[in-house]
Amino acid sequence: MQKLMPIFILLFSLTANAQQENWDTYIANYDGKPGTTIIDMGIRSIAPITKFPFVLITGVKYTNCDKDGFPTKAEFEKLYIISDTIGAKLKSLSPNRMAGTFTYDCERLDYYYLSDTLNIRKKLADVYEKQFKAYTYYINIKVDKAWAAYLEFLYPNEITQEYMSNQKVLNGLLDAGDKLVAARQVDHWAYFKTEKDRNCFIQVVKKLGYKIEEASADKKSQLPYKLQFSRNDKVELTAITTITLQLRKEANNCNGDYDGWETVVIK
Repeated sequence: MQKLMPIFILLFSLTANAQQENWDTYIANYDGKPGTTIIDMGIRSIAPITKFPFVLITGVKYTNCDKDGFPTKAEFEKLYIISDTIGAKLKSLSPNRMAGTFTYDCERLDYYYLSDTLNIRKKLADVYEKQFKAYTYYINIKVDKAWAAYLEFLYPNEITQEYMSNQKVLNGLLDAGDKLVAARQVDHWAYFKTEKDRNCFIQVVKKLGYKIEEASADKKSQLPYKLQFSRNDKVELTAITTITLQLRKEANNCNGDYDGWETVVIK
């Protein structure tokens, strides 16, 4: 299934732990239906991990789902028990690293990368058949030295990552009591290697109606030429993501790096 434009992003991320895990969540459209991905973003910088050349995709079909194929609250609790049980069993069978979970069309699948596959299928099948008889289970084990399942399927594309980044800023506004309705001044930042590149970008954002707030330089930085600029805009998720995608593209065109935005809270 091809990953398409995201519908919306869930309003939480999971806490990183001592193993440098960095769990996050997003919802996207897959072949016309929504699917939820929970992913350890922290693996991206070290994938593929050569000591884990096999991918295990395992989970269950469930019947207590809504019109979008997502589980009911009560079903979610059962699914977490299943995942925890399978995860504990795997820990006793083979060194592994969990990469993510994909929930779609009344099915929830966990993705693990393993160092060894000996007896994994049989041992997991025994757990499903003895402890979770009411569910139809799924077990798929294959060689994935390139970690394609993680890098090409679970990992969010650039557009989805933009939504995820913006959602984190919006979460802070929501937590502060902002309703995200009123337009307000939104400040943006971008950085460039040369003053010429920054001037290239300045001409672009001026044509787009932005005001230049500050242009400074820090010669010790890899991208020493800083630009702060602003415009009055709405900040709901789709609107602000359309804006930041455009700014990121234009900054790249001028050999620069768009570095995000912030704004005031309006209650």
